[in-house]
Amino acid sequence: MPNTTRYAAYAGFRQRRSEILARIFFIVCVSLFVIVSFAQHQARADSAGLVRMADVESGALLLNSTEPGKYVPAPLLATDVQIDVTGPLARARVTQHFINPGDGWVEGKYVFPLPENSAVDTLKMVIGTRVIEGQIKEKQEARQIYEEARADGRRASLVEQQRPNVFTNSVANIGPRETIVVQIEYQQTVRQDGDAFSLRFPMVVAPRYVPMSATPQLVDFKPGEGGWGELLPPEAPLDLEQPPVLHPDMGKINPVSLAISLDAGFALGTVESAHHEISLTRDGARKAKLTLAEELTPANKDFELVWKPAAASAPAAALFRERVGDEDYILVMLTPPAGQTLPKAKPREIILVIDNSGSMSGPSMVQAKQSLLWALDRLTPDDTFNVIRFDHTMTVLFPQAVAAHGENLDVARRYVRGLSAQGGTEMLPALKASLIDPNANDNSRLRQVVFLTDGAIYNERELFTEITNNLGRSRIFTVGIGSAPNSYFMARAAEAGRGTYTHIGKETQVAERMSVLFDKLQHPVMTDIAASWPDGRNTQSWPNPVPDLYKGEPIVLSARMPKAEGTLTLKGQLAGAPWEIRLPLDAGETRPGIGKLWARRKIEQLEADARIEGDWQKHDGDILKTALGHHLVSRLTSLVAVDVTPARPDGVPLTSRDMPVNLPEGWDYEKVFGGEAVPAAQRAAFRTHAAPMLAMAAMPASADAAAPGLALPQTSTDADALIHGGLLAFMLAALLVALRWLQRQWTLGAYARRRL
Repeated sequence: MPNTTRYAAYAGFRQRRSEILARIFFIVCVSLFVIVSFAQHQARADSAGLVRMADVESGALLLNSTEPGKYVPAPLLATDVQIDVTGPLARARVTQHFINPGDGWVEGKYVFPLPENSAVDTLKMVIGTRVIEGQIKEKQEARQIYEEARADGRRASLVEQQRPNVFTNSVANIGPRETIVVQIEYQQTVRQDGDAFSLRFPMVVAPRYVPMSATPQLVDFKPGEGGWGELLPPEAPLDLEQPPVLHPDMGKINPVSLAISLDAGFALGTVESAHHEISLTRDGARKAKLTLAEELTPANKDFELVWKPAAASAPAAALFRERVGDEDYILVMLTPPAGQTLPKAKPREIILVIDNSGSMSGPSMVQAKQSLLWALDRLTPDDTFNVIRFDHTMTVLFPQAVAAHGENLDVARRYVRGLSAQGGTEMLPALKASLIDPNANDNSRLRQVVFLTDGAIYNERELFTEITNNLGRSRIFTVGIGSAPNSYFMARAAEAGRGTYTHIGKETQVAERMSVLFDKLQHPVMTDIAASWPDGRNTQSWPNPVPDLYKGEPIVLSARMPKAEGTLTLKGQLAGAPWEIRLPLDAGETRPGIGKLWARRKIEQLEADARIEGDWQKHDGDILKTALGHHLVSRLTSLVAVDVTPARPDGVPLTSRDMPVNLPEGWDYEKVFGGEAVPAAQRAAFRTHAAPMLAMAAMPASADAAAPGLALPQTSTDADALIHGGLLAFMLAALLVALRWLQRQWTLGAYARRRL
């Protein structure tokens, strides 16, 4: 071959080789770019803890994310409850295990209920072997401390009061696969009704209906302005955080274990739980220990325990005291005798109000209708009555109260039997209608309003204001219906209405509890009650004044004084005759927590005074001082616990999630929220979390030794990771093929050069 031809061939080969090298370089760069992009995408997905539903093999509650087909594993919760009952006092410790089953850092917020008369005073956060004590702070200061810790990556917990019976616990910076344990403690008194003592532990916050109403504003007219006025800014709303509610088709979450140590102080008779099966072990005549028969129970209905004395009648009095600093605190519980002869009952004007909104669907509606029919059957010919029903609309059955004779009663019975649950809970119009009293000066009749509802409303303040401003001669008796009634509203509405509160949780309780209620309706036993404390004592006692009492109800007084000595004298009218009793204050048995109960009752009284007067600023200073001085959570104070050591690495994102709750047992999801049922395929996928969730509850942590974190099962490899790995392997294989081809071309080029 001529040299010119050889050089031309070699030059052509060099040009082709340069082009091939450029193409290979381009392919390698593109491949590296794609690999890095996928790696960054995977890192972002991992940092957010996103998973696909089909790839989750262990227990997880999945929440929707902004990326289609991917979900965020929600923080999970397991709760352990320990309650020690001594006489009329109860001390409870609630241990909440916040569990992060995902790979990202999360903040969990849980909305939970506590008894409406609970004095919440202790917060502990357990991290590994360390226990961090919470501090009581003014609400805004506590929120600022928590938010700063959250931003800094430090673990923190914040307990805030939304209502006196609704609280939130926010826990920041829960690491991947980590459990943080938070303990809350509170003090309360048990309830006595005749010879029955009871204790309730609420387990779920029922969804609250928010009425569609405008926020009222006041007009301020100033002297000398020529009659012109200006609008004052509206009052800040009392917000209530509503947790997301899990559809029942998706299983049950938030398992609870519960144990109670009961020392009644007298020989025990029956000990029963109406809504849960219990395992009971007696310890002598007056003590018992009990747990839930089902060790871990989903939090979807309230727990109630009722115990009675073995004797024919319960003890009539209890007196306890506690010395805190330079002050003595007193708690008095006294059940007046009913008397052998009760005055002849006056005829009554009874207004029966029934809630038929969507939240009452299912067993609640059945219980409410049975209760109302039972009440109609107990009216006498001398009584008059009317029936009001409400959802987002309202109907008053008769233009005014009518005689309780056969025809009117038949009309009412047919009307009640035809009611069904639907719509929203607009309670205020029905309350206003029930308090309209065209015969306000008629003292020959007792005017009584019986409200049957679950109390699932948001605007309690408006309702309390209506009661205090327009009660007149009426008395309000609330009947809480269902597995998770709003006991705060029901109890406070009855207190403001100078009546009583009754709870009916299932159909078998209708006859017994309505019978007790109607016995009270006929016989207000004690009136005009006054407490006289020892002369010269600077005494603050609550409630003040002492309300009227009905058959079987005790007088409960909390007081503070420099020294508990001398005699307390209680006077009143019992069955129309004078009644008096004297109690030596120095005979009281010492018990811890009496001071906190006094402070809680004082705060309740100040809140009630503010509602009545419509002046919150007047009482807020005293409320804040009392709450801070006694280390209590209130409307104006919160508990906050913060770890000093940052845990979340810089630059790693934090995802905030509201923790879902169960729908209360007996509620109909579609009637409340109007949503459609969960599809079968999605329901089956989500149900995988239920059984492992129940297994995640651990033993409660203690102040002495912190419980170790829960060992959580590992999730499977993310499907996206497998896809990315396959693409990477494919690109590496292509690169190897290209390099092999280049090697062959280089060998051919070397051979050509040797031929030159």
